[in-house]
Amino acid sequence: MKSESLDLKLDLLVITVHPDDAELGCAGTILKHIAAGKKVGIIDLTQGELGTRGTAETRHEEATNAAELLGVKVRENLKMRDGFFRNDEEHQLKVISAIRKYKPEIIISNALRDRHPDHGRAGDLINDAVFLAGLRKIATYDKDVEQDIHRTRLLLQLIQDYYIKPDIVVDISEYWDQKIKVIQAYKTQFFNPEYNENEPQTYISRPEFLEVIESRAIEFGKNIQARYAEGFTCRRLLGVNNLSDLL
Repeated sequence: MKSESLDLKLDLLVITVHPDDAELGCAGTILKHIAAGKKVGIIDLTQGELGTRGTAETRHEEATNAAELLGVKVRENLKMRDGFFRNDEEHQLKVISAIRKYKPEIIISNALRDRHPDHGRAGDLINDAVFLAGLRKIATYDKDVEQDIHRTRLLLQLIQDYYIKPDIVVDISEYWDQKIKVIQAYKTQFFNPEYNENEPQTYISRPEFLEVIESRAIEFGKNIQARYAEGFTCRRLLGVNNLSDLL
């Protein structure tokens, strides 16, 4: 897995605030697109250092392992402050630079509102950065080279803890078992009998949490006659060239 490239153009870039957000929300979609020959990458905004379990170092190791299981082309961490980053010029410029670096056709971000306040704030930050990345009078640089502007064609948001009615769902039935293996790469975060029993239990470390993730995927899948699906929202209307594309 490469960490950076001046030339790599991605088809799909997932930009989320914590290591494991991408895996929980859209690992199946990532796997499906990679299997179809698409170039996919992940950018984590923070190291998840405020998490009750694990450390920034263990989260980095787990994110690296998960990225290898997914087969993504790149995974970067912008090392913003977990819990304290803001949707301001400083942070927007970091995201703009990442978008211009990888020139994705599609971006997936955090939910626009959720139980964790970082999620909604990150969703707004990424939404604004996607727009600003297309403005010529905003200059950003990669290794002292001024970057070209980039206009992403589609921005979607995850559906995370809070239930939000999706605007689109993706059949991931074929990739469900792989998705669970990817999530379990985060041994410090999710249910793992081999992890230190003296560690504090959290909302996401209990075995029922993965059952909730599965139930949500089954619910979304039911709507398209699939076993499992992942859902996404979009701030704009989605269109197709041909009604047959919806079949």
